[in-house]
Amino acid sequence: MQSKAIKPEEYFIKNEPYYQPIENEIDIFEAAYRQSLPVLLKGPTGCGKTRFMEHMAWRLKRPLITVSCHDDLTASDLVGRFLISAGETVWVDGPLARSVRNGAICYLDEIVEARKDTTVVIHPLADDRRVLPMEKVGELLEATPDFCLTISYNPGYQSVMKDLKQSTRQRFVALEFNYPEAALEKEIIVRETGIDNNTASQLVKFAHMTRDLKGSGLDEGASTRLLVHAAKLIHEGIKPVMACQTTITQALTDDPDMILAMNELSSSLF
Repeated sequence: MQSKAIKPEEYFIKNEPYYQPIENEIDIFEAAYRQSLPVLLKGPTGCGKTRFMEHMAWRLKRPLITVSCHDDLTASDLVGRFLISAGETVWVDGPLARSVRNGAICYLDEIVEARKDTTVVIHPLADDRRVLPMEKVGELLEATPDFCLTISYNPGYQSVMKDLKQSTRQRFVALEFNYPEAALEKEIIVRETGIDNNTASQLVKFAHMTRDLKGSGLDEGASTRLLVHAAKLIHEGIKPVMACQTTITQALTDDPDMILAMNELSSSLF
């Protein structure tokens, strides 16, 4: 059997990713890691879940293997499969098996987007057994204390058909994320992009206006990620109204009336 060894330059994060804690999520994650407990991150798109995971991997000095889940992701994609190499059939570990075998942090982003059989395969890893059955090769892979399983999803975005089952969620320590308070969000934007405080404050105000429209024309309000994108364009000399239109408004909706209303909101601020 062939398995892919983790190389430091591939999955270890060398430089500290900038992350501003909102509450006590860092302490809770570290405590869960020490106790070999899996972690569930809940929160809207672009609120900092992935950056948090990068920061924690850096703090814990563990490799981070991230899988962006999607409709076609199968259990075999995670665990591994037989492939033809140099005329021979060899087994190649998937990202979940590589994580377990090498004591990495495996982050399954937007887990509910994957096919249902993928959630079933993580159950033995997410309880006291901490094992990964690899039926195709007849191996029961035991996780080392260094291994950590983390999953994420956006509870406000998924339909009932794609909600996370209780049999899965009750295996995890849950951390709820949301957008930062205005002052902290402004600080993040300034730190990430180098724009001035006043412009950052206006961007945050615009974000709160769009978030107030959630359920009243918008499925989601502007995320912190989108604010950072807008700020980067402004830093490059793009006018704020145009930056907001291209990075926030057009990203959130295709409805002409809503686009017009949001453009008017940004014009009133800038």
